[in-house]
Amino acid sequence: MRPTERFLCDEMLQRLGRWLRAAGYDVAIARSGESDAVLMQQARYQGRLLLTRDKGLAEYRDADNYVVLLQGNTLQQLLQELSERLDIDWLYRPFTRCLECNTPLVVAPPEVVPRVPPESIREGEQLLYCPLCDKPYWNGSHVKRMRRQLQRFARGQWEEGEA
Repeated sequence: MRPTERFLCDEMLQRLGRWLRAAGYDVAIARSGESDAVLMQQARYQGRLLLTRDKGLAEYRDADNYVVLLQGNTLQQLLQELSERLDIDWLYRPFTRCLECNTPLVVAPPEVVPRVPPESIREGEQLLYCPLCDKPYWNGSHVKRMRRQLQRFARGQWEEGEA
């Protein structure tokens, strides 16, 4: 299996995909009801590894190059299995992508600042922004909890904490 920074999660693995996005990986998440053929085509054309629990996808021609068939049933099992099978760095580039749409975040333009609660903006901290979703991101308590969870994943501690 080749190393990658680009993934495609089928619809069953949305939570896993969001954690990979939080770590900074480029992760597309399949739309509900997307056919296996479309998923395979997307993985091939976009150079993504398709993460799935669907055994049928592993039977496609050339699947060995694009499909990672996971066996786990819980998020914790999936996180551990993926980390063991691929070189996942859970601290790769944390919080550099929109958790909703996967777009790389940019420094927020000045007109976005008034949309953020003033007590959430700390001096010296950068306010980030998703230009596609029009959503600001700041280093609030939720991000801090998620960052601690990513640090636990990096240490091989798979149970979710308070994130």
